[in-house]
Amino acid sequence: MSPPLFRRCEAAATLTLVVSLLVAVVAGEAVAQDTADYFRANCKACHTIGGGPLSGPDLKDVTERKDREWLIRFMRDPKAVIDSGDEYAQKIWKDSREVYMPALPGVAERGEELLNLIEAESKLEQSQFKGLPVSDRPFTDEDRKKGRQIFLGTQRLEAGGAACISCHSMHDTPTLGGGRLVPEKSDLTQVFGQPEHRDRKAFSNWLADPPSPNMKAAFRDHRLTADEVHALVAYFEDASKRGTAAQPVVARIAFLLSGLAGAVVLIFSFDAIWKRRFHAVRRPLVDANATRGH
Repeated sequence: MSPPLFRRCEAAATLTLVVSLLVAVVAGEAVAQDTADYFRANCKACHTIGGGPLSGPDLKDVTERKDREWLIRFMRDPKAVIDSGDEYAQKIWKDSREVYMPALPGVAERGEELLNLIEAESKLEQSQFKGLPVSDRPFTDEDRKKGRQIFLGTQRLEAGGAACISCHSMHDTPTLGGGRLVPEKSDLTQVFGQPEHRDRKAFSNWLADPPSPNMKAAFRDHRLTADEVHALVAYFEDASKRGTAAQPVVARIAFLLSGLAGAVVLIFSFDAIWKRRFHAVRRPLVDANATRGH
């Protein structure tokens, strides 16, 4: 092989190797990012990595507590492992107020990548999935008042997000009630204390980065601040103690009656305006002359 041809082949081989390495690196980063997005969408609401337990346990160093085979088996079908009597699974279940972790879609194919992500995040001083630092200061009447104002939209969110009342209602919403985007979840009076929002920390982290499709879309670019979350949790906690759910039927009746009253007022207003309308020119003159002639 001639030296020029050899050099060209060597350069081509080097270029091929560099391109292959770049493709591998980019593909690896894409998989890692995809896995992080999956964790954020499906796991972050109940778990932290280094931030303590929420609805589920803290996953920091979880691969040191149990082997990968067990963890993947649990992720694929948590209920089956718990119901089998597995001692560790039973402990997790009881610590989570006996709420079963759901079997998530696609987790069977992502098990290894999720564990790799958790291992990598566990080694960091502060994981991106550590969760929201939640203030432990007692709730005040001012906090509850501010939370209600945020819910009703009378106080705007700093990031410009939609008011809660657009989609939800509460026990003390105004007469016409709130929104009913998702009817079975529209009333938030008793949302605080539910299994997935069992305490202040779990609920605060859920509000800070809500995973539900509608909430995620609405607040992706309009995240709540820590103070706003604190005020809303204060309001929701107070509402849960009152125990009186919103009454959508009452709101609908009030809306109907308001509509009827408005229609009656409008009809009489039009009637009053119509009486003052322009009638004619000749007839009033003739009538006036006839009156003067008599």
